[in-house]
Amino acid sequence: MNDQKVAFPEVSREPEPKFRVRARHTASTLTVYQAYRPEIGLAAARDGRFPAAWSRSRMTWIKPSFSWMMYRCGWGTKEGQETVLAVEISREGFLWALRNACLSHYVPGLYEDQGAWKRQLRRAPARVQWDPERDLHLNALPHRSLQLGLSGEAAERYADEWIVGIEDVTPLAAEAHGLVRAGELDRAARLLPVERPYPLDEDALAHLRP
Repeated sequence: MNDQKVAFPEVSREPEPKFRVRARHTASTLTVYQAYRPEIGLAAARDGRFPAAWSRSRMTWIKPSFSWMMYRCGWGTKEGQETVLAVEISREGFLWALRNACLSHYVPGLYEDQGAWKRQLRRAPARVQWDPERDLHLNALPHRSLQLGLSGEAAERYADEWIVGIEDVTPLAAEAHGLVRAGELDRAARLLPVERPYPLDEDALAHLRP
């Protein structure tokens, strides 16, 4: 993942859409974030794949937003989430997950009724929820960040087919957290991965926008 340098995020003059996928990405991959206890996370970063102790039977949530991951794991300080991973996956895998995903909550108009939504949710190997994006203080922002839950076939494909590389970014999280606590927000912002709008065909997200 050395071709994806961290840099100061570009400031856009355009209004930020409420629902849009933003990610650190290349022509063939994008990066998502997860946090695990050290015996899982360190082994995954060392070997470039999840160890046998990683559960394939549980839903695993991947997050293209580094800041949202920091909110979820408390900058890597929460118990069981001390090792923060940047997982580089194929674009094809990410698109497959989106096309086979269902929203995690019922939205009138997207589904015929609640029964139809529940049936699709049970069948879908992936699910999507949109949570408020976070600033450096981990406060909620007006626009949303995509979280993608993988189970069954999607989790198997993620572990065995989609992963290109796994990097331990716990030191990055700790350094940025220290700068935020010291009030050095500009320096902290310059450490964060650059997450740009991710190009997707409209039909890939049409069934996933509330």
